[in-house]
Amino acid sequence: MSEGDLAYEALIQFLYRAPVALIQLQKDGAIEILNPMAARLLMPLAPDGDMENFFHVLRRHAPDLPQLCADYSDQQGVVCEGRRISVEATHGHAEGPDVLSLGLLKLDDNRLMAVLLDATHEVVREQRMLASAAQLDTLTQLPNRAGTLTLLRKMATRERAASGDHCAVLLLNLDRFKQVNDTLGNAVGNQVIALVAERLRTTLRAGGRPGSGLAVETATRVGGDEFAVLLDGLPAPEVVERIAGRLLQRLGRPYRVGEQDLSLTFSLGLVVLKTGAQDADDLLRDAAIAMAVAKSQGGNRMVAFEQEMREQALLRSSLEADLRLAIDRAELFNVYQPVVGLLADGRMDPGAGVEALVRWRHPVRGLVGPVEFIGIAESTGMINAIGAQVLATACRDFVAWQRQLGDRAPRLLAVNLSRAQLTQPGLCDQVAIILAASGMPAAQLQLEITESLAAQGEDIQQQLIGLKQLGVKLALDDFGTGYSSLSSLHLLPVDTVKIDRSFVSLAASSAHHKVLIEATVLVARSLGMTTVAEGIETVEQANVAHAQGCDKGQGYLYSRPLESAVLLKWLNQHREVLNIA
Repeated sequence: MSEGDLAYEALIQFLYRAPVALIQLQKDGAIEILNPMAARLLMPLAPDGDMENFFHVLRRHAPDLPQLCADYSDQQGVVCEGRRISVEATHGHAEGPDVLSLGLLKLDDNRLMAVLLDATHEVVREQRMLASAAQLDTLTQLPNRAGTLTLLRKMATRERAASGDHCAVLLLNLDRFKQVNDTLGNAVGNQVIALVAERLRTTLRAGGRPGSGLAVETATRVGGDEFAVLLDGLPAPEVVERIAGRLLQRLGRPYRVGEQDLSLTFSLGLVVLKTGAQDADDLLRDAAIAMAVAKSQGGNRMVAFEQEMREQALLRSSLEADLRLAIDRAELFNVYQPVVGLLADGRMDPGAGVEALVRWRHPVRGLVGPVEFIGIAESTGMINAIGAQVLATACRDFVAWQRQLGDRAPRLLAVNLSRAQLTQPGLCDQVAIILAASGMPAAQLQLEITESLAAQGEDIQQQLIGLKQLGVKLALDDFGTGYSSLSSLHLLPVDTVKIDRSFVSLAASSAHHKVLIEATVLVARSLGMTTVAEGIETVEQANVAHAQGCDKGQGYLYSRPLESAVLLKWLNQHREVLNIA
């Protein structure tokens, strides 16, 4: 046997034993040589077991191969390398790979060498890696929302023991985190999120296995400033609240960011899983509903989910959608409650002023009070549009009353401002435009803010100063229920103090509340401020307000809130200064 024959024989032996699929083919795809590995990979793909032509075998999965080889003009070289081909078995008697990796080498003008590899495991591994990365939050390295739902599905659908094997979901949200971003910047906000995530890791107990008596405690970041904690394998449902309390206590400790310590609080909603499979999205939604309730109650607390909360959330969602339409459809309208002057001789002055209040005439629900929709308007940003509409309407009505009634028209118009309006950058410009458009005298407009709002940061103070510069008056509403006190009243740029109804309602029977009203009147008067007693419903309460020196009174004893036309009738009926009793 010649050396050439020996070399050829050695090549054939190599091809036969090679752990990869090797196929020698002509430029038209006709197979000249293929080793056993190639036969094993191609057989499931060959129609009717015909493996005479390589291109024919792969025509369903790579129909462009003939043209690819024909277009390659170099004498020799790599035609393609590592090209992945997704395949499916066409032969009923064998199973093949899901993905092939193909390499083609042009040997000469008439021949090519093909290399095939089973890339199924490699692709699966890559897909797993990509899936893992897609379910990981880059900032905190905690599972993200997709990862949370994946873990939650496993927890919610696994088979649990009859006793001592309980599961729960906690959802946490930072209270007033927007203020951190707004005042300190997004970079500091991201540091805070990372610090919260790290504290969650160190607070939760590592290890554990469902059914072992040691719970699995897993922290995730659902998104933004929301985190979830999945508790699996708890010995009893009561343990959930203990863990939640431990989390709130630990997370509430100050955070060191740069040179400052930040104190944060959290709202927490919790759901204890029931027996039987449950939907992961529903569980996360229920936890979010409970968390929203905790936040609405002032934050820094935990609230357990109850079925009624879901019904209330659905109602709220429906009201929110309707409220957006109500603004455009003019379903919101103003009513006005008279504010009467309390004269020293015990009589009342009916023309002292009115307070504008908003109502909603819903096409299905009928009359909807502000308690039901103002909170929704504030949380969704609609309050700015509603507030501007109320103010503009009230100013137009006030000017119209002055034209119609002359001296008998109310002398002052009071309109409430919400938290969202006070933080609105263009508020002063908006008020100025409304005053000019309506012809409303600035000195006869009184804008009312709650005591808790007036006592807040520098930005609120600057907004109040800007409003004062327009010439309008400012009133401190619900005094006695907020954060300020009589000793700090001189720091607030207000003209009027409105004493909260909770003090007025008890003043007739409580010497303590009577003294508080008297002290408020004396301090306000020393600062050149007037006072209004709110919520007067009985003659006895009115007499106390008179006796303690309140300048004005407001409440159902005098009148309920009235629509403009009805208010005109009320004013005409009370033309003179009248006795209260």
